[in-house]
Amino acid sequence: MSFDVIKPGMLALLQDSGRFGFQHLGITTGGPMDEHAFYWANRLLGNKPDATQLEITFGQLALKANAPTTVAITGADLAATLNDKAIQPWLTYAIKPGDVLAFGAPKSGLRAYLAVSGGFNCEPKLGSCATVKREQLGGLNGIGEALKKGDTLPFTPNKDVIESRAPRWTIPDYDAPLELGVMPAYQNASFTHDEQMTFYTSRYEVSQNIDRMGYRLSGTPIKSQLSGIISEGIAFGAIQIPNDGQPIVLMKDRQTIGGYPKIGCLSSLGAGQLSQRQPGQVVTFAPMDVADAEVERRLFNRVIFG
Repeated sequence: MSFDVIKPGMLALLQDSGRFGFQHLGITTGGPMDEHAFYWANRLLGNKPDATQLEITFGQLALKANAPTTVAITGADLAATLNDKAIQPWLTYAIKPGDVLAFGAPKSGLRAYLAVSGGFNCEPKLGSCATVKREQLGGLNGIGEALKKGDTLPFTPNKDVIESRAPRWTIPDYDAPLELGVMPAYQNASFTHDEQMTFYTSRYEVSQNIDRMGYRLSGTPIKSQLSGIISEGIAFGAIQIPNDGQPIVLMKDRQTIGGYPKIGCLSSLGAGQLSQRQPGQVVTFAPMDVADAEVERRLFNRVIFG
């Protein structure tokens, strides 16, 4: 059984934890922009951590259920409704045949995650259902398409109601000031002390030029002593500095190699926080030790994976 897509929304993509082992062939990982919200949605339902979900960007999605199940919604508050009644994220909801689940415009954050009991049924491509539009890979039909009107999202019906909510301490405030830890890496040494201090003491605004490939920020420009580098592999969260000096944080659908100098890298959880910020919001940066990032991730994994 399934959900029928009544309205496809601005951008709704099937995502699992990502496609790994193919970057040497130029195939990026894809996967959820906000891993914190994604993994918590599956945890609320008792799903496998990488069960396929919907990542809903900017809202405007509407689905009609054809079978009973329980869903979990996490991440951004996209003014969701169930049969025209307002509902909140970070909770589970029982769904009956004929129910209509809809998402409006963002109230806080940018991306919501919709998980269904057991996960959405999807045929993996290269070991993953993660949708990467640029590479025409993954998703409902395996060719990297976003949801469109008339699509059906299959899942295994489940009449057992799962009542669960995320602990309050796990729910981020996407409107709060955001300071992101940066692990000095890549070509960090090519930025003078003054340039690094400028980077760490400046406020950067999220620009209109953001997508699943990268977040371009605007603020005080910084310069590397290098005009370019030999292309090299790029990690999720790497911060490259192009010739205009404006930082670009590379996200889940990034290119696999690049030739701009990079001042450092965010942790995956930090990059996920950035992915929930809308154009016009302000972020700042602070140096972060790799060991601190590892501890942060281990604590998160202990909660999610047990």
